[in-house]
Amino acid sequence: MSFDKQPTLAGKLLTLRPVQEEDFDALFKAASDPKIWEQHPAWDRYKEPVFRKFFEEALESGGALLAIDNSTGTVIGSSRYYGFDSDRSEIEIGWSFLAKEYWGGRYNKEMKHLMLEHAFQFVDKVLLLIGPDNIRSRKAAEKIGAVEAGTRKNAYGMESLVYEIEKGT
Repeated sequence: MSFDKQPTLAGKLLTLRPVQEEDFDALFKAASDPKIWEQHPAWDRYKEPVFRKFFEEALESGGALLAIDNSTGTVIGSSRYYGFDSDRSEIEIGWSFLAKEYWGGRYNKEMKHLMLEHAFQFVDKVLLLIGPDNIRSRKAAEKIGAVEAGTRKNAYGMESLVYEIEKGT
């Protein structure tokens, strides 16, 4: 069975659906607060040209999902499946962000729960690669049950911490 990297997933708080070209303005609006990116290696992603490159890469990845607040229909962020490895039975979830007003756990927890539930239909392990200085993302990963499991170079060749979640844990 092949991994469906762009499903539509719905929860109580939010819906995830494939990112489309026409989503740029709404997603950039959600991403335009510098606070979102201050601990991220791409700290200037709140700037339109930098975000446009991120957005184009998301479209090209074939695994990017848009996060929409169910109560308002507002675009609040995105996430992505990446690096499906059938031999190792694993996939990465990453490039995730939420607008600052949606921080605090509930929305991230549901977004990751929906993505994990979907992923575990196809793989036994999900990885999250996080910059060592990104304390917020590291804590968020731990809140959803991810365990630090070493280091690995990310898609940009930068050393990242690897957090893992195994099926059934």
